[in-house]
Amino acid sequence: MRILGIETSCDETGIAVYDDEKGLLSHELYSQVKLHADYGGVVPELASRDHVRKIIPLIEKAMEDANTQPTEIDGVAFTQGPGLVGALLVGSSVGRSLAYAWNVPAVGVHHMEGHLLAPMLEDDAPEFPFVALLVSGGHSMLVKVEGIGQYEVLGESIDDAAGEAFDKTAKLLGLDYPGGPLLAKLAEKGEAGHYKFPRPMTDRPGLDFSFSGLKTFAANTIRDADLTGADAEQIKANIAYAFQEAVVDTLIIKCKRALKQTGMKRLVIAGGVSANTMLRSEMKALMQELKGEVFYPSLAYCTDNGAMIAYAGMQRLKAGETLALSSQAKPRWPLDTLSAI
Repeated sequence: MRILGIETSCDETGIAVYDDEKGLLSHELYSQVKLHADYGGVVPELASRDHVRKIIPLIEKAMEDANTQPTEIDGVAFTQGPGLVGALLVGSSVGRSLAYAWNVPAVGVHHMEGHLLAPMLEDDAPEFPFVALLVSGGHSMLVKVEGIGQYEVLGESIDDAAGEAFDKTAKLLGLDYPGGPLLAKLAEKGEAGHYKFPRPMTDRPGLDFSFSGLKTFAANTIRDADLTGADAEQIKANIAYAFQEAVVDTLIIKCKRALKQTGMKRLVIAGGVSANTMLRSEMKALMQELKGEVFYPSLAYCTDNGAMIAYAGMQRLKAGETLALSSQAKPRWPLDTLSAI
């Protein structure tokens, strides 16, 4: 079976062709970072328009790179939600139109299920069951995973997600958009021990996350710091280090609780923040301590991409799931409402 995957949930247009025997045949990704940089964040209307401009050329390139003709495509998978509704409509409209034109089934994929299954694209793929930590700009959640569609949300962000807190704190430090990766790079120059940030919601039971207070703490710390002297850049680096350390420690504490609660020894970490070097290092140390295993997608598949959508869509098409061509995009879509396959 060969699937075309389409991802347009936010500010990246991702297209991929995946074959269940040969694996990933092509992977195209266009980022709108430069488009939104002047605004310091994603402008939904501009994102939708840019998806319209880029999606067809990227599909043509992905099909060419995969040496695949439309007659060889067995299904079209696209991100149905959650995400920005205008952006989702671009991918879903094109995906359903191609499915109709090529006379193949279409399937709508849950964006976070795509992230959750992204490590399955690797040679060293995790086996079920496992605990998944999904950390991105819009979501932070811990999920007990028994199989595809068998998801129990153990905890999630009640306000800002981890990636969102990274981006907002980076902006407070005067860094460009998207700030998360730039803050992490700045933190590499920082020194430990200069600042102590709180580890939110770790002093109480439960697995939910809250990062808005940490962002406010960072804002107050930046406001009170003397950033006019010659050592201003080092002070910023020290603040970035302390902030990143607090986020990573919080995620470590929550993951340890989730693994203990479920009795599992396998941990999957996916989403844009899963590319963070400090997070990967600390999670590796945690799983060595617990005598368990940790799995990540490759860096190319941490951010939004078409490959994860193609893979997730293939699993559901193989199970017989298809989508009516009149179906709607779902900007809000709880992960634990998906059907098990």
